[in-house]
Amino acid sequence: MSDLVLTLIGPDRPGLVEAVAEVIAGHGGNWLESRMAHLAGKFAGILRVEVPAAQVAPLSAALAGLQESGLRVIAEPSDGSEQPAPDEARTMDLELVGLDRPGIVREISQILARSGANVEELSTNRSSAPMSGEMLFSAKTRVRLPPHADVARLRAGLERMANDLMVEIRLVETALEAKGRVR
Repeated sequence: MSDLVLTLIGPDRPGLVEAVAEVIAGHGGNWLESRMAHLAGKFAGILRVEVPAAQVAPLSAALAGLQESGLRVIAEPSDGSEQPAPDEARTMDLELVGLDRPGIVREISQILARSGANVEELSTNRSSAPMSGEMLFSAKTRVRLPPHADVARLRAGLERMANDLMVEIRLVETALEAKGRVR
């Protein structure tokens, strides 16, 4: 069996997920995990499938054929890398809320990168504040920190950034498996 990572994008319309699922199942594939969303009239997603090795090329060709209906699908073989063992890394959730302004994601990502954090998931949104109607920006991020990461330094950097940008930040460790810590 081979693992493939698929990315897809196209104009949103009913039946897109069904079309992709039909092609995958028709080539003996198994849909393992996915993240998909509607954004600004487009449907975008990323998913991982398992397929018999002999079906990789035919499946890729069939998925490419979906472009005729406006759905662009790119299939890439998985590199097979595994997540670090729980005692080798820490997982943390970061949440941010504040008035929207350009550069918030850049500021957060710079601090995370300096600490060696790998962004595993990032979800952002803009919405109208209930009372003032001003635009609020919110972000939810799951990051994996290497074992040598200085969490106190990461927190301090995020707090400085929060003060500078006038946003609220919450950083919570989600995986406490290592060395007697309880999840």
